[in-house]
Amino acid sequence: MIKSLLVVLVLFVAAGVVVSPAQEKKASSGLGMGLSTLSRLSHAKTRSISPENFTGEKGKAGMATEGTGKGAARDLGQGWKVSPSVRIPAKSTFIMGQIDGSGQIQQIWMTPAPLDRTQLYILRFYWDGENSPSVEVPMSHFFACGWGRYAQINSLAICVNPGSAFNSYWPMPFRKSAKITMENLDDRDMTLYYQINYTLTDVPENTGYFHAQFRRESPLKTAGLYTILDGVQGQGQYVGTYLAWEVHSPGWWGEGEIKFYIDGDKEFPTICGTGTEDYFCGSYDFDTRGADGKPHYTPFSTPYTGLIQVLPPDKHEEVGQRFGLYRWHIADPVRFDKDLRVTIQALGWKKDGTYLPEEDDIASVAYWYQTEPHAAFPKLPGPEALKVAPQK
Repeated sequence: MIKSLLVVLVLFVAAGVVVSPAQEKKASSGLGMGLSTLSRLSHAKTRSISPENFTGEKGKAGMATEGTGKGAARDLGQGWKVSPSVRIPAKSTFIMGQIDGSGQIQQIWMTPAPLDRTQLYILRFYWDGENSPSVEVPMSHFFACGWGRYAQINSLAICVNPGSAFNSYWPMPFRKSAKITMENLDDRDMTLYYQINYTLTDVPENTGYFHAQFRRESPLKTAGLYTILDGVQGQGQYVGTYLAWEVHSPGWWGEGEIKFYIDGDKEFPTICGTGTEDYFCGSYDFDTRGADGKPHYTPFSTPYTGLIQVLPPDKHEEVGQRFGLYRWHIADPVRFDKDLRVTIQALGWKKDGTYLPEEDDIASVAYWYQTEPHAAFPKLPGPEALKVAPQK
């Protein structure tokens, strides 16, 4: 009888019904927030960095006497929206936030002006004093709007809301420090409103660091093949893909397979998809039929996946069309112990019914967590290569 009770107790503990003192201590770190954990009290400290409090210090917000809102607040004075934004001069880098201590960035909101230049605004994140950033991505692409045009996104990791509000909910832990910068590669000044919400708390030993890397090939260096991520070394898990894709051949362009080469895979991967739209959790060319009976690309945005841009929206399988797609591996991260490489094929159709290796324009962001140090990133393209050309 006692043995049976012990077995039941062990099962309850494994299921999370019974929480040991050690587990309860870990659960109160203020991390891993969701509806099921919101009621847990924690000694974590909530802080926020914005142009109204550049340091995030306690009791130091709203004290500005200089700022972009000084003129509008001249009759009201200190405490009345004196510094709601910053202006970042052309060809300069601005430190958006510097955090010392242990904790996690939990949410970031920002809105730039002008929106159509966001591919020239480079976000970089540095963890624990590292010299090489763990995140180096154009602002447009980090927030899954790589074509410099607004697209509403309703996902768990990234939300884009009217009229140009970019939001990130990727958890970004750090143990010693965090630094966030914005480089303006444009030849004109930019205005940026932003808020970085974070917590100061202990970070568990088994927590990896957030990474995001940008790549672009226009046209593809090898017809039919695009590398999303390569050279990753260490233990971690792949958590997301964003693609900005311009097609250069008529017809359907998404027959290609995504492939994950894990822990020493060479010629053949461990994971192989069945088609581009399949990887993004769609099917049959993302098509639905309208009142005219003809197939139409159908944009969608969900917590984990989306086809959020079809440009122009009223065309179908035409040369020069542009697409924006995201796939977050939140419920199904791709785990690796030593190394990782991710590729996707760009395949269309020939008239004879065989596959056509495409020579398209593809830009991507790969999102993952891993132990540090991380391998060097490819060199970021210059401003001319980052600009979005007028659509033909």
